[in-house]
Amino acid sequence: MTHEVVDTLVSPESLQLVDTLISPQGRLEVLSKAEVAKLLETGKAGLYDVFRKCALAVLNTGSDIDDGKELLERYASFEINIMQRERGIKLDIRNAPGNAFVDGKMIRGIHEHLFSVLRDIVFVNFDVTDNPKFDLTRSEGITDAVFHILRNANVLQPQRNPNLVVCWGGHSISRIEYNYTKKVGYALGLREMDICTGCGPGAMKGPMKGATIGHSKQRLGSGRYLGISEPGIIAAESPNPIVNDLVIMPDIEKRLEAFVRTGHGIVVFPGGAGTAEEILYILGILLHPDNAEIPFPLVFTGPASARDYFTQIDAFLGVTLGAEAQRRYQIIIDDPDAVARAMQAGVQEVRAFRKANSDAYYYNWRLKIDHEFQKPFKPTHENMRGLDLHRGIPTHLLAANLRRAFSGVVAGNVKEEGIRAIEQYGKYEISGEAEIMGPMDALLASFVEQSRMKLPGKAYTPCYTIVQ
Repeated sequence: MTHEVVDTLVSPESLQLVDTLISPQGRLEVLSKAEVAKLLETGKAGLYDVFRKCALAVLNTGSDIDDGKELLERYASFEINIMQRERGIKLDIRNAPGNAFVDGKMIRGIHEHLFSVLRDIVFVNFDVTDNPKFDLTRSEGITDAVFHILRNANVLQPQRNPNLVVCWGGHSISRIEYNYTKKVGYALGLREMDICTGCGPGAMKGPMKGATIGHSKQRLGSGRYLGISEPGIIAAESPNPIVNDLVIMPDIEKRLEAFVRTGHGIVVFPGGAGTAEEILYILGILLHPDNAEIPFPLVFTGPASARDYFTQIDAFLGVTLGAEAQRRYQIIIDDPDAVARAMQAGVQEVRAFRKANSDAYYYNWRLKIDHEFQKPFKPTHENMRGLDLHRGIPTHLLAANLRRAFSGVVAGNVKEEGIRAIEQYGKYEISGEAEIMGPMDALLASFVEQSRMKLPGKAYTPCYTIVQ
């Protein structure tokens, strides 16, 4: 297959904007007139704004921008249109970031990711949304929709034994922490584990980079580096260049469900509010009574310099969710091989359990995910103020509401819509029981002090106020 680029023009501007025309390479080569019309329609009913935002994020791979609003403003002149030809479609791209091209040709991996974005947006909006086959008001319907989105992206591989390790952590971590994530990825790769992350930089890139070396040493030519994102966060966390399978889920809740349904274990590296959100999500699920006997290895790890970070996380979880939550994870500091061995042993337990219960290796159907973890949460000022953060409710539901609180902080930090809401209405107010709000305030303050909310070197203004 050849990579076609026509009429490529590089502007003299410092941003080096590029115009180009590209064709798909063996994927989504034709679209209906109705699909094209909706993809190019602006406004609330159309898909152009979402398509443009995700496409720009993919073209921005390798940039240091972690602010969705800043990215869209910097490339305000960026345009992407769909041209229908007799033999298929082409993407007409104007004023694209120059770093997506080499000698006037678009980098092949970025080219593939662009059409992954197009594939997922088309499928979600024409085959899932408003489709009576998927009852998105019920838990089972949402889980089925997540399955079909992943299947359509061809990332569910039934012939593989369980080996997919999900790695979570911050996109803005120190060099020491980043190097550590590579060492863990290398140790996992040597044990023939594949890697799934949120597809961005930092702790999402490091494990993939390390695993590529481990896979190479084991002469594995089929290593998987699965990246799962969603339109609200992708502009702030552009896909890293190692991702060889990219999936765009419709919202953060379905993105998180995709992680735990496809992954066979999770490693958590240091991060900020987004990492805390992910931790609360998985622990809230594991704390559901129906999941008490389901094995799911969960390891928190970092270099020696991250010991205090995980001590703070562990203390916060103990105060809010209790000792039962603390029993569902291990903390391993400064020992990549121990992390990989723990994950390998845990995945073997997962395989044995699923085999004994006739459950699929490629999709965790048995895991009970409460509807409170699946309903999309819009972090408006009213919704943030209305969160029930008291220990009188079931522990797994408290975890769901704490997850929403941290999700709102992430939105106010880096998501375009959240940033604009903070600018217009002021800081979010988060209130609840003093015994919860105090530790939460202290944890968030430690993230700010350790520069975990934004890229180092940028001044951070909190987007929230804790009300005890």
